[in-house]
Amino acid sequence: MNKPNVVFMGTPEFSVATLAAMLDNGVQVVGVITAPDKPAGRGQKISMSAVKKFALEKNLPLLQPTNLKDPHFLQDLEALKPDLQVVVAFRMLPEAVWKLPKLGTFNLHASLLPQYRGAAPINWAIINGENETGITTFFLQQEIDTGAIIFQEKLPIGPDENAGSLHDRLMKAGASLVVRTVDAISNGEVKPIQQAELLSSAGLLQSAPKLHRENTRIKWYQSTAVVYNLIRGLSPYPAAHTTLKNGVSIDCKIYRAAPHVTTHPNSPGLIETDQKSYLHVFTADGYLDILELQLSGKQKMGVRDLLNGYKFIPGASFA
Repeated sequence: MNKPNVVFMGTPEFSVATLAAMLDNGVQVVGVITAPDKPAGRGQKISMSAVKKFALEKNLPLLQPTNLKDPHFLQDLEALKPDLQVVVAFRMLPEAVWKLPKLGTFNLHASLLPQYRGAAPINWAIINGENETGITTFFLQQEIDTGAIIFQEKLPIGPDENAGSLHDRLMKAGASLVVRTVDAISNGEVKPIQQAELLSSAGLLQSAPKLHRENTRIKWYQSTAVVYNLIRGLSPYPAAHTTLKNGVSIDCKIYRAAPHVTTHPNSPGLIETDQKSYLHVFTADGYLDILELQLSGKQKMGVRDLLNGYKFIPGASFA
């Protein structure tokens, strides 16, 4: 068939790479849907999404609905005459939206579905200590992240990789996979696989729930590996957090650490430091050498910079 009219839906930086790749490869993008502008940062200045900034630079028709079921939005979307819709890091779509184009609506998900369905697949793959993840394109249906799979691509996870670097690699690979998917759908060359067919060989299904204050808190009584994976799985954002007890209690985020497994008699969370060059925190079976952290109200900094102006009392600990 002729090139389909494609509507793109996305909001964060992760989505921009895909939209750029689609334009670079001649995909006919007839409209972009992104989140409404909202207050951001300390000054709460009104900020536009990364996708909106890019769409304006490229003079692409833009819609920013607050309500995806609003009849006026649905009318505006229909007026774009989409043959196909591509979703990358957007919100859940109502049936009236995803069923609109004749070629369907597909989504890019940063995991090997059916594993890691949910809001934070990149983070949870690292938190759970996986050595492999990937990307999936799949057709949308009513239940989130359950639609028929179009294509998948595997990527290794390095033993010391954090969520930031994995995000960037998946973003780049995902952009290419979306272009490949659009081409295959345009040419009638897709044979989608129902996720139900993969469940028997998938093993225990891992989920990727939304990150919140409780599931991003460090539990020092756990193993060194578990704590280390949590730290790198949440770095640089939103960051694993803990409470420093050093005369007073202070919230603290930890961004980088090095794991050491060894026997010791110390209580988990106890801090050991020479007050100059190192900060060790004990776990169930070893300790973490803290390399980069941020005390509440302070800048993120390396541990030597912290120790240059901050002293730990005997018995100081993280909890």
